[in-house]
Amino acid sequence: MSYDNLAGRTAVVTGAASGMGEATARLLAAHGARVALLARRADRLDELAGKIAAAGGQALAVPVDVTDGASVDAAADRIHQAYGPVDLVVNSAGVMLPNPLDDGRIDEWSRMIDTNVTGVLRIIRAFTADLVAAAAERRPADLVNISSIGAHVTFPNYAVYGATKAALTHLSASLRSELGPRDVRVTNIEPGLTDTELGHHIDNQELSAQLGGMYEAMGTLSSDEIADIIGFVASRPAHVNLRQVIVLPTRQA
Repeated sequence: MSYDNLAGRTAVVTGAASGMGEATARLLAAHGARVALLARRADRLDELAGKIAAAGGQALAVPVDVTDGASVDAAADRIHQAYGPVDLVVNSAGVMLPNPLDDGRIDEWSRMIDTNVTGVLRIIRAFTADLVAAAAERRPADLVNISSIGAHVTFPNYAVYGATKAALTHLSASLRSELGPRDVRVTNIEPGLTDTELGHHIDNQELSAQLGGMYEAMGTLSSDEIADIIGFVASRPAHVNLRQVIVLPTRQA
């Protein structure tokens, strides 16, 4: 699909070191957007920026920890110095750490909340003024949040992860009521089973094997397929807001 009107836009993509974030950054750059690549792993960002440049695109590697407010502020300053204001923000950074609730894994709970919810808020805080300014100039302005089908469908042992994604889905709806009247589009995307590194973070062997069995039984989406959806929603005419997209493998649906 052609996304010609992505050309000339300036995008920020978190979680760009792998998975949906990396795929989204590649797609946006391939269609002419300047892309700031945000993630913790500087080596992976440098490698991706090099590949994008070799393909004729523009990308800026910006190592950042979204759980650290000072790190996010420094990243925003660097992006503004290099690229100026942005008009497209994709919150793709996230962690999924399932375990039985009675294990009491406060370390995992805190990490998921601080990455999946507070980390998203830090990024939104850093770039909302840019989005509002772009919309005031009658240019497309997009905030895209990657939530999960887990925001609606409950899975045993995924209670806290699901709660963080439900919070993100509700946050997106609430932000739409604040930003929509100022012509900033807010899109919430809820993928189902997707082949990314998220599953590799699980330290519970039984749950890891269970997830692998679900992948085999129902199949998975690819990161490129999620990126394709993000490219689509961000390239609609400025007055068109695809507010919520739930996308699942056909067998999971």
